[in-house]
Amino acid sequence: MPHAQFTPCTPADLHTLQDIAINSYGDHYLYLWYDGGMWYIDRSFKDEALKAELADPNAAFYLIHAEEELVGFLKLNLHKAFAEYPAAEALELERIYLTKAASGKGIGAEAVKLTKAIAAEHGKKVIWLKAMDSSRSVDFYEKNGFEKCGTHRLDFEQMKPEYRGMYVMKMEL
Repeated sequence: MPHAQFTPCTPADLHTLQDIAINSYGDHYLYLWYDGGMWYIDRSFKDEALKAELADPNAAFYLIHAEEELVGFLKLNLHKAFAEYPAAEALELERIYLTKAASGKGIGAEAVKLTKAIAAEHGKKVIWLKAMDSSRSVDFYEKNGFEKCGTHRLDFEQMKPEYRGMYVMKMEL
C-alpha cells in the first residue's frame, strides 16, 4: 500500500489543484451527466470557483501524492453545522477525489485518518459527508467508520436523474 503525503493547498497551487480535480473527477464521474460532466467541471473547477474556495478560511484543501506522483485531493469544510451539531462541533468531509490509478490502494483510508486527526485538533464531535447512493463510495465510507443517517437529492439539471440520490453519512468522535 503506498504511503500518501497530504500537502496543504495554497492559492499558489490553483492550477495544480485544478488539473488534479478535473483529471480525478473525469476518471470516475462523467457518466453522471448528459453533457459528459462539462457543466459541473466548469461550475466547480474553473479558476474563479477554485480561487474563491481556496480563499475561504473555512475550507481546507490538501493535495495528495503517492510515490512522488500527484494522485488526488481532499477538501474539508472545517466548521460546517450538521443536524443537531453547530458549526463549532462539526466538520464536513466534502471531497476525496483520487485518480483511477490511485483508487483501491488505501489512500482514501489515509485521507479519512487525516480528516479524523484534523477534526480532533479542532475539537469536533462529528464528521459528516454526502456520498452518491449509486457509487461504491458508500461502502468505502462504511468500512472507514461512517454510518448512513439520511438522504439528499441533487437538483442539477444536467445530471441524469437516476444518479441524483445521495446518502448523508456521519462519524461521531
